[in-house]
Amino acid sequence: MKKYILTILISMVPLVELRGGVPFGIAYGIDWYVALPICMAANMVPVPFIFFFARKVLVWGSDKKYTRRFFTFCLEKGEHGGQKLKAKAGKGIYVALLLFVGIPLPGTGAWTGTLAASMLDLEFKKSIIAVILGVLLAGIIMTVLSLLGVMALT
Repeated sequence: MKKYILTILISMVPLVELRGGVPFGIAYGIDWYVALPICMAANMVPVPFIFFFARKVLVWGSDKKYTRRFFTFCLEKGEHGGQKLKAKAGKGIYVALLLFVGIPLPGTGAWTGTLAASMLDLEFKKSIIAVILGVLLAGIIMTVLSLLGVMALT
């Protein structure tokens, strides 16, 4: 049971997300077809909260003594990511959001993608669909890479 809880928690951590959860779960003996949906679901849990509340919390905390530095960093990261995404995507913003979330590179993922969608005032339903599909894409990529890594070790 411990390996499932750790896999879920890892998948919910910002910056790590299911990119860490899937390899962790597979490495610790969870079948890939169980690890993938668990990690996807765990990765998606914070998404609605991020979309609706993160910007408000970050703006509120950006002028507080102890949280200013971190909250300002998060605001700038979200704004920068959102503007970069918008500039490159134009009308294909939701496809770009899907790819931004789905291609497992540092600084991308459901947390950053959702924050960027919120910062850009994108439509909630379309943003969530793009993020879910992006998480699925990232999950498939990480599952394949994890399985190849496990096979290479045996």
